[in-house]
Amino acid sequence: MDGYYAFMLVATAFVLMMTVPALALFYGGMSRSKSVLNMMMMSYVAAAIVGILYVAVGWSMGFGGDGTLFANPFELLWLDGVSTDGYIYVMFQMTFAIITAALISGAVADRLKFSAWVLFVPLWAVIVYFPMAHMVFSCTDDSLICGRIGAQDYAGGTAVHINAGVAALVLVVLLGKRVGWPKEQMRPHNLTLTMLGAGLLWMGWYGFNVGSIVFAGEEGEAFSARFMSETGRTFGTTTLATMAAILGWLLVERLLHGRATSLGAASGIVAGLVAITPAAGAVNLSGAVAIGAIAGAVCAWAVGLKYKLGYDDSLDVVGVHLVGGIIGTVLIGVFSTSDGAGGVDGLLYGGGFGSLGDQALGVLVAVLYSGVLTLVIGLAIKLTIGLRLDEEDEVNGIDLAAHGESAYDLHSGTSGGRSSVLAAATSTSTEGANA
Repeated sequence: MDGYYAFMLVATAFVLMMTVPALALFYGGMSRSKSVLNMMMMSYVAAAIVGILYVAVGWSMGFGGDGTLFANPFELLWLDGVSTDGYIYVMFQMTFAIITAALISGAVADRLKFSAWVLFVPLWAVIVYFPMAHMVFSCTDDSLICGRIGAQDYAGGTAVHINAGVAALVLVVLLGKRVGWPKEQMRPHNLTLTMLGAGLLWMGWYGFNVGSIVFAGEEGEAFSARFMSETGRTFGTTTLATMAAILGWLLVERLLHGRATSLGAASGIVAGLVAITPAAGAVNLSGAVAIGAIAGAVCAWAVGLKYKLGYDDSLDVVGVHLVGGIIGTVLIGVFSTSDGAGGVDGLLYGGGFGSLGDQALGVLVAVLYSGVLTLVIGLAIKLTIGLRLDEEDEVNGIDLAAHGESAYDLHSGTSGGRSSVLAAATSTSTEGANA
């Protein structure tokens, strides 16, 4: 088991890297230059808040053994009763909670007050994510998705991606559109950062999917055989689905817009990773290619729906994570094989419509649970401290308004430090007042 613990330490570090710095870079590059620091700060702050909360009550709510639909947050308060060698798996699951909350931030770029984000994150983690993690990952008779419905979700298609995607959609509807959207061009300010972030996400996702193998008291030869088989499968399916999604996205992008772009390639990477997350242990390699290609193509089309339907999803969280998560979760019912982790044949392998129905029902539960409770949280914040940044601050840039900083110091003769940036900001404000 020593080798397994070492493996889980590496997997945990990889998943934490997916948020800081990978997601921060990916989203930061897609943002406008006047909001890139705020965008990255949202990931870092989410990591700090959710990480501490997870150790305090999140593990108990997600994996407590009280035998009820919703676990007792105080049963394992501050990991009371958890052995220190068990901390490794706690930290692994903590990184899932962190990135799920951070994913939402991309939808609300440029206009969500930082104070509202700091309040939203802990409320959403406790009320929405931790209970849904129990429904999905604590696969016992009392868990909803796995225990009562039977839907397969290897590493978080429902609890992570659909959950975050629905929450993102709810928040953008509550917030409204950015000033000038969609008439004003709001292009990514640094696609190099985005491509780098996408590559790091791909690397980190091996910890996310491959590390999600769970052993229930196995040891010796049985342990070794299952470990090699299941980790090999998930590593292969994760790799091939991502490759297929890149091609699927670029093909649709070329057909729709006449060009295959670097942003499309980066987005295709994420779409494929999202879609294979729930299916990584259930499908074979050809199934992974099919899921990846479908997800890449459909997500490339879906990101354009915001212009037709009028919701301002700044960095396409809905089009990639919600749509990709639904595709990957539902298609398990088509492409899963009985030699996979769930032991269920999908429709394509003669299993009938039973698994497909379970998967669809799992998606429905995740959408409704996340949607309703996120709406309640969002409305509560909107009616108290407010969600939306002042229009003037939004136009001038949330980096300066919320943090007193600028990502790029373009003023010659300054050191680029905090004092010089604040001095420049103060000088600008004074000049404006005297004008």
